[in-house]
Amino acid sequence: MPRSGKHNYTYQSMRDKRAHGFYWYSVLWQILRPILIALASALVVTGICLGIWNRIDAAYLSPPDPESREEVPFAVESGQSLTRVARNLEAQGLVRSSTVFKYYCDFAGWGQKIQAGNYSLMPSMTMEQIADQLTRGDGNPLVRNVTMIPGWSVEELAARLVRDGVLDNADEFLALCRTGTAFSDYYYIADILASRRVSERKYVLEGYLAANTYEIYTNATAEDIIRKLLSQTERVFPADDQDRAEELGYSMDEMLTLASMIEKEAKEHDFAKVSAVFHNRLKAKMKLESDVTVHYVTGVRKMKLASDDLSVSSPYNTYQNAGLPVGPICSPSRAAITAALYPDEMYLAENYLYFCAKDPESGELYFSRTLEEHEQAVSVYSPLWAAYDEARGM
Repeated sequence: MPRSGKHNYTYQSMRDKRAHGFYWYSVLWQILRPILIALASALVVTGICLGIWNRIDAAYLSPPDPESREEVPFAVESGQSLTRVARNLEAQGLVRSSTVFKYYCDFAGWGQKIQAGNYSLMPSMTMEQIADQLTRGDGNPLVRNVTMIPGWSVEELAARLVRDGVLDNADEFLALCRTGTAFSDYYYIADILASRRVSERKYVLEGYLAANTYEIYTNATAEDIIRKLLSQTERVFPADDQDRAEELGYSMDEMLTLASMIEKEAKEHDFAKVSAVFHNRLKAKMKLESDVTVHYVTGVRKMKLASDDLSVSSPYNTYQNAGLPVGPICSPSRAAITAALYPDEMYLAENYLYFCAKDPESGELYFSRTLEEHEQAVSVYSPLWAAYDEARGM
């Protein structure tokens, strides 16, 4: 008999035990062993990666001083490259690595979006926070955009500059444009100042503040702004245009004057045709009789001019004076300048001498060769002009 608490194994009982007892642990271990090894390996690799990442983060990515709340003034100048901005950030202790910041912005697609301005940054800010602030441009801007629209006069530009807060008031700006003497270092302004009729001009610089969008420093003076716009004039009216003007028998100032009238009279698709009419009338020594020159004098744009408007005394009134007005009446676009220099050849050849507006809303024009045709067109369309003026309280 077996003793109490003891087992007396036989061959058969051992076989049964192995089949149903001990060996299932072996099978389970064979399944778990590779999983446990994989987990242990993953933990080791993760630990190594975390260690490497922490070193990289500490050396290149994390804020230079996470606890700092010191505000550091930082300026981005207009036209500065991303590389220069990144180097300045590192030099001022705002990022750990300029190279990493540059690549980070490039990868995120922010490289071309950083805006000029004065910013207040902190050493505790992350690269993402810094990049976000610089691309949103919420610092005090160093520059702002100033736009001169084709067809605007000096007075219209001055009013916009005041309205946009670029200038406190328009007085100095208009005074500088009126005399032009501060800008005699520009040869085309010097030519005007030397002309015998300079005193008759409303603004010496009218027509020479080239239409475009410009970046202007926020501390720019009225003179700075004017010089910025004047410097574009030679690009708008290059040497080839001056040669063409001389070929036609006109000066640069006369071509800009003609272009300014074309700009105000028509839509771009009719520029060359209007130019042909004016060229034909000048050749025939006819008065130009352009309504827009009267508008420039009176300051009121009406479709149907009254006799008082037509008889206003001014060197700009082309109903009273032969030839071109004494100077430009607005800043013409490049397209209007091209039209002044290259009028429509067919309308030149067929000697078109007249045009008038059709529907004032569309700006479409009706062209005529003879006075009889023109008067017929006026009788048809003038009621539309009167209705248009009445609707606008004219």
